[in-house]
Amino acid sequence: MDFTTETNAADLIVVAGATGQLGGRITHYLLQKGARVRAIIRKGSSNPSVNALQAAGAEVVEVDFTNIPELASAITGASCVVSALSGLREVIINAQTELLQATVWAGVTRFIPSDYSIDYTKLRPGSNRNLDLRREFSEVVDKSGIQATSILNGMFADLLTGEAPLIVPALKKVIYWGDNEQPLDFTTIENTAEFTAAAALDPATPRYLRIAGEVASIKDLARAATEAHGKAFGTFRVGGLGMLGTMIKLTRTIAPQEKETFPAWQGMQYMHNMFTGLPKLAPLDNDRYPGIRWIPVKEVLAKE
Repeated sequence: MDFTTETNAADLIVVAGATGQLGGRITHYLLQKGARVRAIIRKGSSNPSVNALQAAGAEVVEVDFTNIPELASAITGASCVVSALSGLREVIINAQTELLQATVWAGVTRFIPSDYSIDYTKLRPGSNRNLDLRREFSEVVDKSGIQATSILNGMFADLLTGEAPLIVPALKKVIYWGDNEQPLDFTTIENTAEFTAAAALDPATPRYLRIAGEVASIKDLARAATEAHGKAFGTFRVGGLGMLGTMIKLTRTIAPQEKETFPAWQGMQYMHNMFTGLPKLAPLDNDRYPGIRWIPVKEVLAKE
């Protein structure tokens, strides 16, 4: 079923994390759709993105996230609060809980938490540190009674250009563990932001919305890389998922970087989760908002 969003001139959407790449794009699409956007940032922030947000037409308000009344005052009047905050427990649990409490206090009825991931609800606790935090916060959200909607988008396709070590142009290989025909979900940051903006303006969203710009196996990624680079790419199986699990444990022991949001072992955990097939997104809600052009992996790789 297709859903359209008619933006009322009075629609005010509050965005937390608007100075980040995803939050900035969400703000862009909200403004493009005619919404008023209030970006809330921490007091004393010197992020250069603030000027760009104001120039684009967003209202920027500095707040103390630990001061619930102050935070609620900045949120009052909004129809939805969108979180695009990124970090570990201090952010995903603590700061988002404060944001949620202020949202409820302000009488705002809708909240979009900073999930933007594979389907963590299908994974066992302990299999992914960052997703465990999202699962924990989802319990806080559900107990609040607010109308919440999580956007699940698989892996950001943008990471395939280097940050996620799957496609190796120097070797003309796509490396993997397990099964090279396992379907995997990929969505660009751009598409995720555009869909999230539409969801923020949609008063009838369900608890979860699932999207994938492209569902592709390792074999599909090899074909996409071949077409994008004009050179034949093959696939290389490093080993089974048990081997990848062992590599994760070794990497976390040697280079723990526990205070980093995305250390190497965290990315490996994410790939392990995807290769199991457990967090596969289904059914997909791509058709909910007509007009979004879903960017294929080949187009992402062609920009390298």
